[in-house]
Amino acid sequence: MIVRNKSEMTGVSWGNGESYRFLVENDRMGFTVAHTTVKAGSKSPLHYRRHLEACYCIAGRGQVITEDGTAHDIEPGVMYALDQHDRHFLIAGPDRDLELVSVFSPSLRGDERHSFDTDEFSHY
Repeated sequence: MIVRNKSEMTGVSWGNGESYRFLVENDRMGFTVAHTTVKAGSKSPLHYRRHLEACYCIAGRGQVITEDGTAHDIEPGVMYALDQHDRHFLIAGPDRDLELVSVFSPSLRGDERHSFDTDEFSHY
């Protein structure tokens, strides 16, 4: 059995926030579970080429916008799943951080970070 407490973990600064990765590749579960914080007011162009991702909002507000411009509001109780390796923009509302429980399949190594130094969608 694996039991972890966020207060005992070190977060990973992923680019526009912090991610506490509760399960990673070395845990041999086949998926990653993370508590991810997205900085208020940030806009992140993201693309997961190797992973599928589902996110469940637990706090804050924001939007996920598809590459073609379709916007979906995110608020507590809303889940979105990137089931086609979708390129997307993740935008946190201006007033407070957006908090998500994220699940990745297959597992992340655990140290992945995004780079927003180019005009392209950041990926890993």
